Amino acid sequence: MASQQDLQELLRLLTVARKVPMMQAMAQIKSLQAVELRSIRQISEAPLATVQTAINDEKAAKALHSACKAAVKRGDLGNSTTSGTKRPASTSDNTAASSKRPKQDFTSGPVEMTPQELESSLELPVNTDQELISQTAIETNRAPLVLAFAVELLRHTMPEQPLSSRLSLSQAVVSANSRTKAVSIGLEKGPSAEQEGFGEGQPRVRVMGREIAVLKRSGYEWRGDETVGSQVKATQSDKTQQTETQSSASTSTLTASYYTPTQTQTQIWSTSSPITLRSSTFVARATAISSPSERKFLLQSLLASQPNLKSATHNAWAYRLRPPEGSRASAWGSLMIREESFDDGETGAGDLLLKIMRELNTVNTLVVMSRWYGGIMLGPDRWRLMRNVVTDALGQRLRKAGGEVQLGGEAVWGLDLEAVRNKSSGSGTGSKYGGITSVVGTSIHSPQGARTYLLKSFATPSPPTKGTEGKETTHTKKRKQTLKEIDAEKEDNLGLLLGALRIVFDSWADHLDPAELDRRAWAWYVAVRPDVEHGPGGWGAKGVLRLQSILDLKRREGGT
Repeated sequence: MASQQDLQELLRLLTVARKVPMMQAMAQIKSLQAVELRSIRQISEAPLATVQTAINDEKAAKALHSACKAAVKRGDLGNSTTSGTKRPASTSDNTAASSKRPKQDFTSGPVEMTPQELESSLELPVNTDQELISQTAIETNRAPLVLAFAVELLRHTMPEQPLSSRLSLSQAVVSANSRTKAVSIGLEKGPSAEQEGFGEGQPRVRVMGREIAVLKRSGYEWRGDETVGSQVKATQSDKTQQTETQSSASTSTLTASYYTPTQTQTQIWSTSSPITLRSSTFVARATAISSPSERKFLLQSLLASQPNLKSATHNAWAYRLRPPEGSRASAWGSLMIREESFDDGETGAGDLLLKIMRELNTVNTLVVMSRWYGGIMLGPDRWRLMRNVVTDALGQRLRKAGGEVQLGGEAVWGLDLEAVRNKSSGSGTGSKYGGITSVVGTSIHSPQGARTYLLKSFATPSPPTKGTEGKETTHTKKRKQTLKEIDAEKEDNLGLLLGALRIVFDSWADHLDPAELDRRAWAWYVAVRPDVEHGPGGWGAKGVLRLQSILDLKRREGGT
């Protein structure tokens, strides 16, 4: 049986030396273990055919076999159950890199990166230089363009989702769209996995008009670059729940129409940890409310007890109330839950607060979300930060009241239902339409696979030249590029494409709600996608896309 050191060395060789994405490396290690290859030395001494049975890719298997042989020859292995040798002192790059990586226990299950490490490893290039974008054309097929559209769209429609989730969800959209197209042109037959009931009972989200089955990533706690617990604006007494007692003097000036508590009544506000990003600070509070008439008094009493809130740029609020038992419809207008919200200049904040309260099934509660604007636009990050502080405040209140906090807005994976069906049928193969991996036995769309797909999909078209008869042709002689140069060029093109999409979505974000932005995104994609031949002949075909056509979708002042 392999030691933890053997497994760590093998993972290091795959991820550092071979540059294999972490999740793919873990899958390869599992496959190698299935054929009793548990260390670098064992792989180096095994026949190549055995390695190929584990790594279902002849080229990758040969490369791994050679890398393991080279590692053994260099003698840079540590304690091994097969060799009995010790790792010599070394200052090599590999050793330095491994010293920065957290220790991982393979004996307890799959190797996992921290959320910060995972999200950092998936970062995508984004270049918003409009002049350069307007001069750029790319050559691509349609599927990766859908992927790029979805990744940028989700920054606004689901800002609480980390990049890993956005990539996975976007690849799920590509997979579903590709299969639908394959059926429509006769390349596939029969019902889809979703039509056969796979994924039934799983939560779903809408992305570019498609319903995507998802898997909740329970316990995945990710934050961006914001600082949690900053005291830039909040006072020391504001860090946790506060008890504010209103005296009779403070309530005597209120009119009779306002809710007025007794002198001995205590009002409890649950307060989130403040969050600061790029000089903007957010904090939220939640308290009990039993009647619409209480709302104005509660807000006034909060401002009186926390005068620092008067300096906030925005104090948005929302409440949800269930009618009291035995109340009549005439008193409430209806027996439905009553909702009300106010943005206070923070566009869309009130609606977001109500949405979060609905997700958490929160009633008889008033929420106040305060923001001190720091002078720097946050883009879709503001939605995520508002969600975080509001969820924190509501969670504290429900825990204090003995209630159970339901999950809402948590990170998710996009499920690969075709791969799930294939596994259930015993074929053991994944989906044809996207890279997949497995989480607790469930096939999901891999964020690393989606990222790799994006990085390799946007080439620079060959410039047209004059043929012998004066006709334009795309064939031209130029210096042959190295693979490294080609990859760098594709990465630059991806950055410009994502930059163009970001400019467009950012221009519309404050003028369209998420549902409308999602609806328009598909129409925008259809308007700019490259022209290809109809029918089977156009399957996977490439065309030229001028990025200026994407910039033309940008909202103009006063536009709709």
